[in-house]
Amino acid sequence: MCELFGVSSNKKIPLNALLKEFFSHGNEHPHGWGLAFFYGNSVSLEKQPEMSCTSSYLKQRLWAPVEADNMIAHIRLATRGITEYENCHPFVIRDKSDRAWTLAHNGTIFDCDEMNPYCKTQRGQTDSERILCYLVDCINQKLDELGREMTAEERFDLVDSFVCRVSPENKLNLLLYDGELMYVHTNYANSLHQCTKDETVIISTQPLNFDQWEPVPMNTLLAYRNGKPVFRGTNHGHEFFDSEEKMRLLFLDFSAL
Repeated sequence: MCELFGVSSNKKIPLNALLKEFFSHGNEHPHGWGLAFFYGNSVSLEKQPEMSCTSSYLKQRLWAPVEADNMIAHIRLATRGITEYENCHPFVIRDKSDRAWTLAHNGTIFDCDEMNPYCKTQRGQTDSERILCYLVDCINQKLDELGREMTAEERFDLVDSFVCRVSPENKLNLLLYDGELMYVHTNYANSLHQCTKDETVIISTQPLNFDQWEPVPMNTLLAYRNGKPVFRGTNHGHEFFDSEEKMRLLFLDFSAL
């Protein structure tokens, strides 16, 4: 599976050591890496369709000091979509109000017919990009309905409803940032962890240092603003479990890459 890393903090914090440890896992996730840094509603996106451990660009990037208060990183183990730039996470799409939505995903969509139309319009081939395409379309529909921009609480409620609708039968580990809120969700046991201290929360698939890490609460969307928890969503109860049939489908998808 892919790995996720994210930060929400009330101040810029040094990230070199954590990112070097995170990207060292690229040997097991060889199909690409990505970084997204946020400056208000602007997104600085850096990604390559190659192993993070062997990327000369990434090595040089992490040689200089890296600090951020909100950011997302990803290393990719492909199950759908070939190894190319357009299939590397994170993905960014702007809604009708020009708000940038940035998503990184660890998981697989097995059952969601509503996402099928986006196969024809997305830039790459991943089901992860289709999640964001579908979500932003839902956001645009709500913006049209309201005739104004959504409040933070309205955005959270929409994403919460979306997650509850999409999570059955699907593995949905997500980091999502909307320029203000960092959304976090997992429905697969022991596959996403958090470390919280000094108004900073760090999210990672695996614990990355000797600080106190704990599993992210299951089956419940969380949202942080500047390191503080601000919203907690519905416990939808749709825990994802591996099955022989799902593993067979993944194998068939992977063998076709």
